[in-house]
Formats: sequence, C-alpha cells, structure tokens
Amino acid sequence: MTGDSGPRWMARGEAAVPGGTRWLSGAEARRSAALAYPKRRTEYLLRRLAVKHTVAAVTGRPAEPVALAAIEVPNAPDGAPYVLVDGVRAAFDASVTDRAGWAVCVLGRRVGCDLELVEPRSPAFVRDFLTAAEQRFVAGCRPGDDRDAAANLIWSAKESALKVLRSGLRRDTRSVQVDIRAVGPDGWGQLSVRQATGPPITGWWRREGAYLLTVATGAPTLPPIALECPSPLATATPQHSWLDHPAPR
Repeated sequence: MTGDSGPRWMARGEAAVPGGTRWLSGAEARRSAALAYPKRRTEYLLRRLAVKHTVAAVTGRPAEPVALAAIEVPNAPDGAPYVLVDGVRAAFDASVTDRAGWAVCVLGRRVGCDLELVEPRSPAFVRDFLTAAEQRFVAGCRPGDDRDAAANLIWSAKESALKVLRSGLRRDTRSVQVDIRAVGPDGWGQLSVRQATGPPITGWWRREGAYLLTVATGAPTLPPIALECPSPLATATPQHSWLDHPAPR
C-alpha cells in the first residue's frame, strides 16, 4: 500500500465472529473475558475480527484460527488501534469502526474510517454538532432519506477525520468543516475536512445499503479498494443482538 494508492477495506458482521478464543491472542482473550457487558464484548470481538481478516487478506495469510491469533490488535494510549503481526508492528496503519452489528476495517497510511446508519437525526443533534454551513447543507436536502443521509454523512466524515488527527470526539466536532462532493461512477464521492489551522484532510464516502462509510486520509489517495466484491455490507441487515442480553454477565 503506497501513499498514493487507495486504502484497502473489508466488512464483517456479527454472524462471522467465531466461537471460542483460539483466533485471539492471549491479551485479546483476557481483554474480552474482562468485558462484562455483552454489547461491549460483542463490539470488541467484531472489531478484532474485521481487522484480522483485512490484514490476512492484504498480507496473504490464511484466515484460520492459529494464523488470526498471530495478528494482534492493541490500542495506543489515545485509543487508536494498531496491528502486530507475529509480534512485529505492521508497516501500515489501521482504522476500524462498527455500527449495528457490522464492522469495517481500513488499512492505509494515516487513515480513519467511520460507519453510520442512514437514520433520522434530531434538529438538536444537527444544531449542536454541525457547523452553520453544514446545517445549511442538510436543510437544503429533501426531507426524509436524503436529509437523514446528509446529516449522518457529515457526522461520519467528522469522525473519520478526527481519527486521522488522533483526537477523536474529545475535540469539538464544530472545529472541523466538511465539504461533500457527489458520488462518481465507481460509487465513491470525495470529501474534504477543513480545520482552522493545518492542511485539509481528504477522503472518500459511499453508501452501502443501509450504511454510510467514510474514509479520511492524511494525504490524498485514490478511492478505497474493497477486498471483497461485492462487499457484504451492501446487503447487510443492521443488528442489535446485544439487546437480547443487555445486562452484565
């Protein structure tokens, strides 16, 4: 993955998460066991599976338990994930996101990604988290699906950009300004996220069925490259399985 090529990405759903812990490293298995709430544990496992499968696909490793256990996904002190392969830090960066039973991993250089559902956002949400220009963009869309998609797209782009900046939602989301371009023939649209100081963050967005995926990068790249075509995300059904067992074990 060179600096000017597209990042690689892959999606995984909860149904793909293996039983048992043979596919986890020792540290990951202990971390999973320590998560009492089913929602947090499910999300933790789903995210790791998405990263491990993406790394395996990019590096040519088999996606079987022993090989996956040798791919470890720790978190830096600021929360950002990174990848160890056989104990050695990978030469690429990783970003992972999950929403409603599905996770996406993107591999590249200085990369951030976010996954959102196309769902209604309240006027208070739009007012509190989007800039005035972004609010006008949302208001200019047709009520219903178009307006819901616009609000979630802008929010998602902010989340992806703030991951690139390694600040996450600790930073005021109105401190960055999102500009969106229309989708091209390949299904990807460009985006730009401006900040008060420093160069803009560039990126891409696309709609996959009920989901919106955004990818931000520290330097311009070609559109992201799906490691599976078509991606299962395109026909994915949002899930909230943890609601069946919301309480701690």
